[in-house]
Amino acid sequence: MIAFDRVSKRYATGQTALTNISFELQKGELAFLTGHSGAGKSTLLKLILAMEPISGGRLQINGRDMKSLKARQIPEHRQHIGTVFQDHQLLMDRSVADNIALPLRVSAYGEQEIRRRVRAALDKVGLLSKEKLNPARLSGGEQQRVGIARAIVNRPRIILADEPTGNLDPALSAEIMELFRQFRQIGVCLLIASHDASLIGSLGERVLTLDHGRLVNDSGASSHG
Repeated sequence: MIAFDRVSKRYATGQTALTNISFELQKGELAFLTGHSGAGKSTLLKLILAMEPISGGRLQINGRDMKSLKARQIPEHRQHIGTVFQDHQLLMDRSVADNIALPLRVSAYGEQEIRRRVRAALDKVGLLSKEKLNPARLSGGEQQRVGIARAIVNRPRIILADEPTGNLDPALSAEIMELFRQFRQIGVCLLIASHDASLIGSLGERVLTLDHGRLVNDSGASSHG
């Protein structure tokens, strides 16, 4: 699913964001990506999404070598990846259902299929009764769930989350993490960037730690093969 093999990223300015990163994440695996601010977490996620090219090494996503990815193939590549952000980036002038339907409309699905998938995604995150509401009327935790529903509506193979619980209190954070863990059971591969050390520690999952662009720790990997 995700395979980094000695991957490096240098910017044109000469700044090195990532150095010799190697790790693999398989189907149905979940890992947290952590490290200080500026450690390279966001850059690493951008490489997976093909928002930035790699500078060295080899990166394979869903069996595809990212170095050979053509510009016209990028939209299709991203259709298989669901993304969840700290600020949910919801459109406040559309209903909850319309927000979730966006990726499907971009992919030109039929309206009937869109409705079916939107309801299924809402059901998964426990918000089926709120589909007609405006997101502004939802709590922060509910808005984040809408963001997650939008990320899974395309049935992606991979979910990337960038500080998904950054604005939430501990109880809501734990709820959102539990939701992510459930997606594993349907074979989704999840990589969650977070600096919430206490939350990560309480979950006992695999943790990848970055420090100044280097992978300094990959704990819990042994139990994942």
